[in-house]
Amino acid sequence: MSNQATAITNGRIGFLGAGSIVEAMLSGILKKGLIQAERMTVTNRNNLERLEELAAAYGVSTSTDKFAVARTSDILILAIKPKDAGEALMELRGKVSPHQLIISVVAGVSTSLIGEWLGVDCPIIRTMPNTSSAVGLSATGMSANAFVQPEQLTLATRLFEAIGTVYEVAEEELDIITGLSGSGPAYIYYLVEAMMGAGATAGLDREMARQLTLQTVIGAATMLLETKADPALLRKQVTSPGGTTQAGLAVLESYQFQDAVTAAILRATERSREMGAEYR
Repeated sequence: MSNQATAITNGRIGFLGAGSIVEAMLSGILKKGLIQAERMTVTNRNNLERLEELAAAYGVSTSTDKFAVARTSDILILAIKPKDAGEALMELRGKVSPHQLIISVVAGVSTSLIGEWLGVDCPIIRTMPNTSSAVGLSATGMSANAFVQPEQLTLATRLFEAIGTVYEVAEEELDIITGLSGSGPAYIYYLVEAMMGAGATAGLDREMARQLTLQTVIGAATMLLETKADPALLRKQVTSPGGTTQAGLAVLESYQFQDAVTAAILRATERSREMGAEYR
């Protein structure tokens, strides 16, 4: 699956964590030939079966020794649960050098706190991908601390472009991105659940309701992408006075639909900030 001709680094990458984001990254990186499989090592706390699955599927190395992985990796990707991050990273004090690049996908944890836990001034890049990374369509926010060199930021960008689109932002904006696009797929899934359920309630076969709903979502998103039109304009173009769409939108407005979506995103953003504060 690897392709030496297009490899972006001859260094080693270590993954602390073996969840879905890590698997998406392995798949994307190898499909694009960015790094050879044997140059990537995955470790987790105690799930040996999961490590064996990733080794079999992608040909990567695995290890149960996170200290060895941290010590020997040129790029160390932190993909551990936020609640476990402090303990796990403080255990790595003395195992990480100032020359290693640290990339975090841990929600709510700042680059300064990661550096504090590791006890070293080193280049740290904080990212917020989303679950659409599994199909190569993540929207990933990325921010770097002052120790990151331009070539390191470029390398990290290439890695995350393997699973979608990357947006470089100021670190204080990553909490907003967490609330908007990090949690965003769940809002869309919730809407799809409701639309499918309504179709079935009205008498459609549930599978037909699913297919119609998904094609409608795909079509609307494609219209927005390809026309670059304001969504309000497209909505008005669909809404004929006294028609069916206007009747449906009136119901959404009566339930304060836009206010509810705004409140959800702002609350998720706030929760990201709260999480960062809790780990201090």
